[in-house]
Amino acid sequence: MLRIIAKTVIGSLRIVAVQCNRRFVRAMSFVPIAGLIVLLSACGSQANRFSAKSPSGDVALDFELNESGSPEYRVSYKDQQVILPSGLGFLLDGESPLKEGFIVSKVSTAKVDDTWEQPWGEQRLIRNHYAELLIRLQEIAGDKRQLNLRFRVFDEGVAFRYEFPQQSSLTTFKVMDELTEFNLADAADIWWTPAQAGNQYEYLYNKTSLNEVTLAHTPATLKTENGLAVVLHEAALFNYSTMNLRHVDGNQLKAELVPFSKTESFKAALSAPFNTPWRTIKVAESENDLVTSYMELNLNEPNKLGDVSWVNPGKYIGIWWELHLNKGTWEQGEKHAATTQNTKKYIDFAAEHGFAGVLVEGWNYGWDGEWWNHGGGAFNFTKPYPDYDIDYLTKYAKDKGVFIIGHHETGAETDNYEKQLEDAYAYLEAHGMKAVKTGYVESGELLTNGNYHHGQSFVQHAEKVIQTAAKHHVMVVAHETVKDTGERRTYPNMISREVARGQEYNAWSEDGGNPPNHTTILPYTRMLSGPMDFTPGVFNISLPERPDNQVNTTLAKQLALYVVVYSPVQMACDLPENYEAHPDAFQFIKDVAVDWETSIVLGGEIGEYFAVARQVRNGDEWYVGAVTNEKARTVDLALAFLPVDTRFTATIYRDAKDADYKANPTAYVIESKTVSAKDSLKIDLATSGGVAVKLTPIDE
Repeated sequence: MLRIIAKTVIGSLRIVAVQCNRRFVRAMSFVPIAGLIVLLSACGSQANRFSAKSPSGDVALDFELNESGSPEYRVSYKDQQVILPSGLGFLLDGESPLKEGFIVSKVSTAKVDDTWEQPWGEQRLIRNHYAELLIRLQEIAGDKRQLNLRFRVFDEGVAFRYEFPQQSSLTTFKVMDELTEFNLADAADIWWTPAQAGNQYEYLYNKTSLNEVTLAHTPATLKTENGLAVVLHEAALFNYSTMNLRHVDGNQLKAELVPFSKTESFKAALSAPFNTPWRTIKVAESENDLVTSYMELNLNEPNKLGDVSWVNPGKYIGIWWELHLNKGTWEQGEKHAATTQNTKKYIDFAAEHGFAGVLVEGWNYGWDGEWWNHGGGAFNFTKPYPDYDIDYLTKYAKDKGVFIIGHHETGAETDNYEKQLEDAYAYLEAHGMKAVKTGYVESGELLTNGNYHHGQSFVQHAEKVIQTAAKHHVMVVAHETVKDTGERRTYPNMISREVARGQEYNAWSEDGGNPPNHTTILPYTRMLSGPMDFTPGVFNISLPERPDNQVNTTLAKQLALYVVVYSPVQMACDLPENYEAHPDAFQFIKDVAVDWETSIVLGGEIGEYFAVARQVRNGDEWYVGAVTNEKARTVDLALAFLPVDTRFTATIYRDAKDADYKANPTAYVIESKTVSAKDSLKIDLATSGGVAVKLTPIDE
């Protein structure tokens, strides 16, 4: 009998010696057989650890089950610790925690190196190059639930996600808390905006130490005291709650999921099999090296829509800025802006100057009353106001070679919107509206149905909107929506979004509008997640209609933003008459591209300045943009990115010597010179100034 027991235990220990959970080994060590004791002591901690390195070897990921059978991970960069041992796991509703008592049942590895083409984007060809480590975990006791951890290690960082395989012991379940930790090795400054604070993502960035973070949106950008740049974010957010970051202790941050609703405390209701979004940790020696990282895109699934030739980048104007200046209104009345006659004026201007679309806000029933204060149930997405002849304007725009961009403000009434969703998008398609701007303005963090803005139900809603729009060949430009996590790869009609403080804050914000450093922070924070509908292009900087506000930039900086703030759809936001007052400067807006072959960072420092060069997609022209904060400075823009055997005409739109964003914001100079790859452009930027450059090859 003893021999049978010994044989059984030895068989188990052979598995344990490979999987090596020390807690399980200790539990079995009471067996009074000397040979078994030797086997048990031979089961060292090294068999509990698994590692993967990026293709270059610079980034390393280490995984370990600790003595309690709890999974932990570490990240290093060039042998310098970035993330110290950090916990993983879940708290589930009505079940024991899914965080300890695991053994490793199987480990597999893979390497991937391929290149794919974006249908549009800031980089046409994207290399997807990583090493993968898949750890399959199973609980020793109880229901022996399974949980997989899939890690991918890129040269610019590490990504991981949880995978719940199909299993009888865990079918449908609710996540109460995700236990993912980010235990930073060093103290760091962090740039972040507050989450669940009542105004979605539309805040100015805080620069603080880690221990001053309360609850932060991602992407959050850090600079460690050892000089590394680190960005924490997520990728492929579908059917799950948005991840924020909460400071826990010391240099430790923890994933904090948005609750489902005001009355339900769970974070996500799931069914196995299910894969969570990826948690991403990007790291580099400089924040400039992270601007052109496309890790989140690579972590999303390829295009699911098939032929997307109907998704076309372009520039637009519209009935928008005059509303923020209070020259017109969204609601009906004598100042109603979305009238047939006013829209015709914008269509004519768009046709004359080569703009593809005209955005019209306030065209439909629902704007009367306090729609922003949980009153959006009145919005009707197929019923125009009486003074807006949509059939006439549809034909008028088509005859002019322009299309109208639809506008769906919901007032955060997602239930009302979903009831009309199919009809609303069929209506857009029938009226030739190839794009729509959506909005979810509200006065708090709750949707009108009591669910949280950015919780699981809203994430599901956002995907439903994208899919419905795709069915009707409509591009989506979303405001007050979920942050970008790279899903534009899967759904290329999700073409841009706001999700940060945009231009409109300059018109009416009580804090004086966006400060000069705002657009020097965005490229290193919000813009790391994807395109932004910032709506640049104000020429009447002093805003006489708003005497308590002004745009806190020079006119040249407004031009530079078309290159600095990437979006495949760019608005010329100012009033037509203000462009007509500066026809030479307006030429840059008419010329600048919105779809790019490649993008190259020329220099910058978060919160100080930023400079970038972009090559026109399938073309030879380049554009350069540079912006500064409140400090005047000289930037040296090396043109080494140009082909060495070609000379270019550089048309430079820069601040005049006496330009100043407060005292003289519209002072600019336009000049041309011949340049080559051997040259650099030394440009003086005014306070909150900028420079925009068009580089055209010379035929010789």
